[in-house]
Amino acid sequence: MKRSFVIPVSILIFFGLLAAGAWLYMKTAMHGFSARAKPSRTETMLATYARNTAMPSSAKQMKNPVRLSPDVLHEAMAHFADHCAVCHGNNGSGNTMFGNGMYPKPPDLRFSRTQDLTDGEIFYIIENGIRMSGMPAFGGADTADQSWKLVYFIRHLPRLTPAEEAQMESLNPKSPDEFREEQEERNFLNGEAESPQPQTATHHH
Repeated sequence: MKRSFVIPVSILIFFGLLAAGAWLYMKTAMHGFSARAKPSRTETMLATYARNTAMPSSAKQMKNPVRLSPDVLHEAMAHFADHCAVCHGNNGSGNTMFGNGMYPKPPDLRFSRTQDLTDGEIFYIIENGIRMSGMPAFGGADTADQSWKLVYFIRHLPRLTPAEEAQMESLNPKSPDEFREEQEERNFLNGEAESPQPQTATHHH
């Protein structure tokens, strides 16, 4: 009696997996694996579950050993603007060129999905990254102090002011063209003449 019950259940599971595989194959054949696509609710749920379960219990209990101060927060803000904002944005929204091209997209760090994590969990993610995502591991021999400071700034993101965000824009990495434009603007405001443009030599034949 027991055996006759197990066999049909096994068959149902087999055909269920077969149907799921066929659906995934058809979806991939039609749309491909594009990083532009928005993850489904199921994918998001599974990714969040995987992130949470991959976190060691010891990480959840870790306390921030760095004392919070205005200088610490400012240092972390500058570091975030220079190293993290290219994907996460200055305001933590993740709405950037690189962020929008990732799959899964970077989470909005201002929302509960991140803010509800403990300080130790945020620190662990910064140091160790998240597998199968765009979040690399930044941990090294002497990075712990800076990572703990970043935890404070991530906590501050929901209260980021327009003035702070504008200050961060000046700290973002610049391309050569952007750097040149800013230098020319500073020269103009200071009343300095523009640097002479190199002239192409004229050849007479």
